Amino acid sequence: MTTFIIIIAIVLLIGVYAISIYNKLITLRNRFKNSFAQIEVQLKRRYDLIPNLVSTAKGYMQHEQETFERVIQARNQAISGLKAASEAPESETAIQLLGQAEGMLKNALGRLNVVVEAYPELKASQTMIQLQEELTSTENKVAFARQAFNDSVTSYNTYKQTFPPVLFANMFGFQNGNLLEFADSEAIQEAPKVSF
Repeated sequence: MTTFIIIIAIVLLIGVYAISIYNKLITLRNRFKNSFAQIEVQLKRRYDLIPNLVSTAKGYMQHEQETFERVIQARNQAISGLKAASEAPESETAIQLLGQAEGMLKNALGRLNVVVEAYPELKASQTMIQLQEELTSTENKVAFARQAFNDSVTSYNTYKQTFPPVLFANMFGFQNGNLLEFADSEAIQEAPKVSF
């Protein structure tokens, strides 16, 4: 009888411990999903600024239609990547596709910046100066949000991969979180040089 009670007590302790591990995994996973939501807010803000940037530049650079189309196309791909990643921030594929789309957008904006350099009156435009400031500010916010997301993912993965949580995490079906890296690693780590 005493052995039976001891076995029941051990099983209950293991059950309580497994529940606490499960709850901590849920908490950490929800933190990194929330961190991704902060990235999403800033990226959407940036995506909203891009049409204004293109529209303002179009007034000065009528013959640069191909450059504008590349920027808008890259923006649309980035929006699609963000939508897929926001629906499944734990999906490795979705996070990688977002990173690639962001790299393409950075390249397209870089090309636009090179073209804009040839138009001094556009660089001096008050609207362009304001857009530049907003874009730079947004890029900094994206960088901070991305760092917070990657920190949250790292905390989640570290806890999930330690012993004994690793035993229960696999049993409960928890997958590793994925860091958000952009195709061009400088895309978000350093705000793009937007000089008008």
